[in-house]
Amino acid sequence: MAMKRGLFTTLVSIVLAMLFSFSLSAQKQYAADWDDLKSRPYPQWFKDAKLGVFIHWGVYSVPAYSNKEDYGEWYLRGLMLGDSLRTSYMRTHYGEEFTYRDFAPLFKARLFYPDEWADLFKRAGAKYVVMVSKHHDGYALWSSKYAPKWNSMEVGPKRDLVGELTTSVKKAGLHMGLYYSLPEWNNPLHRWDTDPDRNIGPYVEKHMIPQFKELISTYKPDLIFADGEWNNTAKEWHSAELISWYFNLMGDNAVVNDRWGAGSQGMGFLTPEYSAGIKATDRPWAEVRGLGRSFGLNRFEKLDAYMTSEELIHFFIKAVANGGGVTINVGPTADGQIPLLQQDRLVQLGNWIQINDEAIYGSTVWKKTGEEKRVNLSRVDPNIDFNWVRNGPGNPIKEDDFTAIWTGFIAPEFSETYQFEVQADDGIRVWINDQLIINSWKNAPEGANGFVMGSNTTSSVTNSIELKAGERYQIRVEYFEGKQNASARLFWSSASLEKQIVRSSRLYTTAEGEVHGLNAIYSSMQQHIAYTLNNENVYAITMEWPDDELVLNIDQPNRAAKVNLLGYEGELDWSYANGKMKINTDDIKFSQLKSKDAWVFKITNF
Repeated sequence: MAMKRGLFTTLVSIVLAMLFSFSLSAQKQYAADWDDLKSRPYPQWFKDAKLGVFIHWGVYSVPAYSNKEDYGEWYLRGLMLGDSLRTSYMRTHYGEEFTYRDFAPLFKARLFYPDEWADLFKRAGAKYVVMVSKHHDGYALWSSKYAPKWNSMEVGPKRDLVGELTTSVKKAGLHMGLYYSLPEWNNPLHRWDTDPDRNIGPYVEKHMIPQFKELISTYKPDLIFADGEWNNTAKEWHSAELISWYFNLMGDNAVVNDRWGAGSQGMGFLTPEYSAGIKATDRPWAEVRGLGRSFGLNRFEKLDAYMTSEELIHFFIKAVANGGGVTINVGPTADGQIPLLQQDRLVQLGNWIQINDEAIYGSTVWKKTGEEKRVNLSRVDPNIDFNWVRNGPGNPIKEDDFTAIWTGFIAPEFSETYQFEVQADDGIRVWINDQLIINSWKNAPEGANGFVMGSNTTSSVTNSIELKAGERYQIRVEYFEGKQNASARLFWSSASLEKQIVRSSRLYTTAEGEVHGLNAIYSSMQQHIAYTLNNENVYAITMEWPDDELVLNIDQPNRAAKVNLLGYEGELDWSYANGKMKINTDDIKFSQLKSKDAWVFKITNF
């Protein structure tokens, strides 16, 4: 009887293997040709998913320390470049002889429970997870034979972190993705950003390609997020060969991102990073960013660096309405705990999605993506010394396409010629007593999506003017930010003064008063209503509760159209006149609403 049962099991296995082999042979096989690869349809699951969770976790999670606007996972690069903050921190807390590799044994992951992670991500409403399998430091979170004594099975946790999370994520019914850094900062075959870019061939052929195939063939992820490509071409990375191999291995569910080197343009879903998002395109896209300023945990961040639950929900809504989605990042601690603040943000997002999911999952762009209005932020800035990187100056101003105007008075200490210098990304101009002394009103060149910490696109302009000691001169500085990085700095120098940022003690908000600094007014457009389309229903999502009525500047709906508020019982009255649809909300009590940060009005029979 046992022999028959064993024979039956063997036959079943053979049949299943034959069916799997047949399904693979029935699938289209893709050549290592860009036209062929770009013709491949994007999997429907990814287009419908809208939300994923990114995980940056590794050796860099031990120090978990960086500048406020820098990425924690770039800790090694900071040491290599002699960054004063990181090197000082290293010496003070670990000693003169301590090296980055010495962090690996401290990366224990003792409190890493992959099932709990997967449950949290599912509760957040995510449909896929992207785990960093290897970042630019080369440390592998699986048992890679191409990273001897520099992987999570041999040093640190002594666990297959990629394998454990892959199992848990798939068990939770989510799609699993893996991030893989193409280059490494400190690999003996090629030190990225140190050795000549064109000398990368031996590293790619002897290390990267075999390690990439080892990783993908072992864990078979539905999604690959490549990164670090920007110094080399797709040809040098052998990107077309790797992508075609992956597609042919995994079949129709497989999807890749857009970071594969110059020459691969048009391949993969777009990944804008720390931006205000993009508009609908002919390719899927997902904004990637952390809940704070960093991907890897940065313990130097302050509370205001983190998105509030309301900001996160609004950010997500805008991305979906504009044809994309969000891959929101968490940065666990070295012991494997996702910080409670990060967990809270994910849960709040998930609670909102649960009420309003029909406007999100599987939705597409409507003929109008949303409605905007101008918003302002007024405050007193001590001086002009800002490096926002890819963030905005503060709520409600957007990360991209904003302006700033600083006004006040400047009081020199000496009577002599002063040389003013501006450094900015993007445009800046300076007036002293209505005299335009610096005019650099132009866009800086854009960098690669992922090239944030290593990019420097600022430009410098100087000019001189005679000033008298003790007098207060009117000063006006105008600035605009386009896309990606944002920075603005104002320096001065003279025969008696070394070049320095114009200090707050030399700046005044008024001609007579003693308040130091400059009056600042920031301005941008901000989307406050978003639209999505799903199953022929139009969804108007407002990010401000309309006390009496919601006014939509849209075409006239069908007279038989009905309006409902998701999470609220009952049909709402509406009218239309002068190009505006007005939905009556006067009878709704705020306490009756399930949503608290944004509200979805469903229009059927539009």
